Amino acid sequence: MRRQTKYFNRPVILDGIKFQSIKEADYYCELKLMVWSGAVVDFKRQVPYELIPAQYIGKKCVEQGVKYYADFVVSYPDGRQEVVDIKGMRTYPYILKRKMMLFFHGIRIKEI
Repeated sequence: MRRQTKYFNRPVILDGIKFQSIKEADYYCELKLMVWSGAVVDFKRQVPYELIPAQYIGKKCVEQGVKYYADFVVSYPDGRQEVVDIKGMRTYPYILKRKMMLFFHGIRIKEI
């Protein structure tokens, strides 16, 4: 019997890659088609963005850093890039990270 996940998503493996949800795997397939058609130049998965660096006193880490991992970063032929997050549910930590991405990096996240 499969264990129920916290947000009722169903992890799936596609092309040897583990996705957190069927929705994320579907978007991956859509991006592959867009690359093939030329609408998208390239895309990357799970791209890390540092929001708050780790805090050290001397050589001892007293607070770990905070990172946001974008589900996809999509590059278009006109040179622009888009950070995409596949959302089933907007959690409070995600909302804070979304706001920090805009404040610190000037990047607005596209939610699907």
